[in-house]
Amino acid sequence: MKRFSILAFALISTLANAAGGEFVLSGADLHTVSHGVIEKGEILVRDGKIAALGARVDAPAGVQRIALDGKQVYPGLIASDSLLGLTEVDAVRATVDMAESGAINPNARALVAIDADSELLPVARSNGVLTVHVVPRPSEDGLLTGQSALVKLDGWTWEDMSLVASVGVHLAWPSTRTPPWLPAQAQEKAAEAARRKFAAIDTAFREARSYQAARKQNPQSPTDLRWEAMLPVLEGKQPLFVHANEAVQIREALALAQREKLRLVLVGGMDAWHFADTLKARGIPVILGSSHQLPQRRWESYDSVYTAAGKLAAAGVRLAIANEGGASDERNLPYQAASYAAFGLGRDAALRAITLGPAEILGVDQRLGSLDVGKDATLFVADGDALENFTKVERAWIQGREVDMSNKQTRLYEKYRGKYQGKPRN
Repeated sequence: MKRFSILAFALISTLANAAGGEFVLSGADLHTVSHGVIEKGEILVRDGKIAALGARVDAPAGVQRIALDGKQVYPGLIASDSLLGLTEVDAVRATVDMAESGAINPNARALVAIDADSELLPVARSNGVLTVHVVPRPSEDGLLTGQSALVKLDGWTWEDMSLVASVGVHLAWPSTRTPPWLPAQAQEKAAEAARRKFAAIDTAFREARSYQAARKQNPQSPTDLRWEAMLPVLEGKQPLFVHANEAVQIREALALAQREKLRLVLVGGMDAWHFADTLKARGIPVILGSSHQLPQRRWESYDSVYTAAGKLAAAGVRLAIANEGGASDERNLPYQAASYAAFGLGRDAALRAITLGPAEILGVDQRLGSLDVGKDATLFVADGDALENFTKVERAWIQGREVDMSNKQTRLYEKYRGKYQGKPRN
């Protein structure tokens, strides 16, 4: 009986999350990202996929047609460096599950820690963020923080939400930068802590390589979950995501990738534009962090952060833009892109950097990131430009299933609007 109940639950869960039926979105401007804008076009969705799109589509007689005249349709935005589902209220420790204790935890999986009931997920979803790259963060002494996951913002459980269970392993690169006003003793203490961290990184890769060799020689040798998680990275099947902002950090990370022959993705990358030619030549993409930061150094121009994306794009570096803030403001992702757009990146490239750009970097561009035949029907309808602050996202579909756009903020809005309209409190 128990086994039957489990199987029944699995079947019900599968059916509940099955892709929607067949329908046509008609009359809206389609921002494909991959091949321009189709004005007043149509999209045929079938079994959760985009079956056809263009000025007109050949749809079966009697298919449901959804009129969207005057609206804009976009592929779902992709948050490429996020804590959504791992933290709820930063000040309440019991709601924060984004880091493991200790320095070396490549086996830690962000996916299994995701809270599918988080109130922050529908808030992000209501502004077009439909797919999220959930990334573990380092503890105080953390280095190899674990494996990130790609999830859709729809599902009862983390299993339902999962798109890619393990995207890659993340490494928080140590910083040797210390304030010049610190006493000499404190400076030396910080330098010693950094040396210990670098030694720990070298030891971790050396032990992982030894484990790799031992497993090749004898597949029956004892399993170590930490180094087992590193094998796809060492074999080039998965990227190593290195979180680094300072020029010195980036230079050291590039040296590590070359020495270990790794597929590197640079995350953060405030100073990455200084290495644009090298990044382009070596095919290393950048997930650029928030534009809403001060320059790294006192002598730098006020716009050195804002112009970073434009400089990387001009050099041909593959680029994604991340919000890089707390989970509570992930809905602001399009405005991060807009800030970079205004300082040299341009609107089209900025939109690409939060849709197709991250899809390519995360290895899901065959499924997500643009409006193309055969891709998941993960898209949203807006009443204006998705990068504009006053644009409203009106409807959204994830894999062809329309999702609820209400959230805690909209419920509070309706509640207190009723108060000032004189309605009785429920």
